Amino acid sequence: MHGSLFLTRILDQLFGGIETSAFQSIVGLSASDAAQQAASVNSALSLELLVVGGMIAFFLIVRMTLSVEKPNPLQQVAEMIDEFTGSMGDQIIGHGYEKYQAFLTCIFLFVLLNNLIGLIPGVPPPTVSPFVPLGLALPTFIYYNYQGFRAQGFIGYLKHFMGPLWWMAWLLLPIELVSHFARIMSLTIRLYANMYASDMVTLGFFSLIPVGVPAIFLGLHAFVSIIQAFVFMLLTMIYISLATTHEH
Repeated sequence: MHGSLFLTRILDQLFGGIETSAFQSIVGLSASDAAQQAASVNSALSLELLVVGGMIAFFLIVRMTLSVEKPNPLQQVAEMIDEFTGSMGDQIIGHGYEKYQAFLTCIFLFVLLNNLIGLIPGVPPPTVSPFVPLGLALPTFIYYNYQGFRAQGFIGYLKHFMGPLWWMAWLLLPIELVSHFARIMSLTIRLYANMYASDMVTLGFFSLIPVGVPAIFLGLHAFVSIIQAFVFMLLTMIYISLATTHEH
């Protein structure tokens, strides 16, 4: 797969040397392992960029062809996605969920599409690279904390970390901070580990029995892909809800 996409070859030429040096000096990999890891990162990045381009094209087409009387199939799909994320947001976040729906919808679709790329034989989904789940977890962490500060103010949001009893704040504050930063690793490892395991199982059965049986595991991979995208969105909703809820 590495280098098979034109976009991947461009990324390798532009950033391959820099990435290889970084993996050698920072991570401590050998030259060959560092080069292989850099190529893997660029392969995942090129697929991510294709997913982003596809999502932008989808939303642009839907926006330009909106029709109340005769909605086309793309519009119907977009409305189904909007209704799904909206109903989930209403149940978990409650009143005012609309302001977060665009972010939640993009997170769900981006994770889902990157996962489903693994259905193409021989093409590992970008989410089997730990850098991709980490790259999703970090902005999610920043986003829900930003919304918490925005909804409650600086002092009000900090009270969430200090607990209900002021005299216990010295103990609860470091515990809460560690717990919140652990969410980055939780989101990263959950998505990466599940998609990596699913991809390895599918690849293994394709190697052993290339006809018939692997179709079952492709279905399993699709199921895992949908579930992991849903869980990532669900956890993001829960974090936003906890961050923006006012204490009474």
